[in-house]
Amino acid sequence: MDYMYGPGRHHLFVPGPVNIPEPVIRAMNRNNEDYRSPAIPALTKTLLEDVKKIFKTTSGTPFLFPTTGTGAWESALTNTLSPGDRIVSFLIGQFSLLWIDQQKRLNFNVDVVESEWGQGANLQVLASKLSQDENHSIKAICIVHNETATGVTNDISAVRTLLDHYKHPALLLVDGVSSICALDFRMDEWGVDVALTGSQKALSLPTGLGIVCASPKALEATKTSKSLKVFFDWNDYLKFYKLGTYWPYTPSIQLLYGLRAALDLIFEEGLENIIARHARLGKATRLAVEAWGLKNCTQKEEWISNTVTAVMVPPHIDGSEIVRRAWQRYNLSLGLGLNKIAGKVFRIGHLGNVNELQLLGCLAGVEMILKDVGYPVVMGSGVAAASTYLQNHIPLIPSRI
Repeated sequence: MDYMYGPGRHHLFVPGPVNIPEPVIRAMNRNNEDYRSPAIPALTKTLLEDVKKIFKTTSGTPFLFPTTGTGAWESALTNTLSPGDRIVSFLIGQFSLLWIDQQKRLNFNVDVVESEWGQGANLQVLASKLSQDENHSIKAICIVHNETATGVTNDISAVRTLLDHYKHPALLLVDGVSSICALDFRMDEWGVDVALTGSQKALSLPTGLGIVCASPKALEATKTSKSLKVFFDWNDYLKFYKLGTYWPYTPSIQLLYGLRAALDLIFEEGLENIIARHARLGKATRLAVEAWGLKNCTQKEEWISNTVTAVMVPPHIDGSEIVRRAWQRYNLSLGLGLNKIAGKVFRIGHLGNVNELQLLGCLAGVEMILKDVGYPVVMGSGVAAASTYLQNHIPLIPSRI
């Protein structure tokens, strides 16, 4: 039972954690097992093979850590770098800020490239730094693919283009927590050395799995890394991979079965279809925001996100009150504005196992809330704009043709 009950279904539209599909919930509803039995290694083997597909890699090595995205961050850094190593890291919102904080606390030399919140990574500054770094003192580039605080998506392929242009050997480390399995992500093609995601985002699982994928170059970097690591040590995992038992410590059995079910659903829908569905949801949400007379926090079309929309509110309205009213009156969860943009925005998450009619319900709720807080919204305007677009773009469900 809900800790604070509300009638009907709760409408979860934060950009993570997201809705969990019923087949995944059922798959996790099971007793514990002996992870040293033949069953769990056999299950894990299939998971490691299939997880590579969502990263679009054939050469990467995946790791399934019982952790959050924050733990996956630490794993990426400590297995490939040494204290004092110079990192170029982009600060564009709350989650890139938190990763930079972790980098500093792990004693890396962090060269921060900061942009106004609502803008993407400043790649001109990166180009300048790479061109001047003749001694290759920069050991890694750290970038968040999709900044959920501001609804900004960065162009990872452009970062790889710069690295190749300047023939720079720096590792490319990418936070794909709110992008992988929802936005186009191509680990091999873009030359990403470490990519990571979390189970509670587009995979539509509970929080608790940090999934990391390392390129051969990243694995080679572990041989010279001097960072202290125990729980997140890739080499411990690799030893057990060779033994065929896979786990250096006890995994979450239920999450492994949930991941199996989640991947099966992803492959049934098709990864490209999922990416297209998120594009439709993102476009429909932005059309609704425009119809309401409000603005997107994202400042340029090239940076728009198809997994979250951060909606700017007028100065006389508190975005946090919109989020409170949504939960208290309409059983709807929206995302708060964070840090620099607290109170200035509210966020609509359109991420994971969610469809177009669910989104329209959310948009209808937002219109009522805007009216509640005194914003002169034309009722039905956003829903009409979104539904008109969606009616013309929703394909038939492949499994029902």
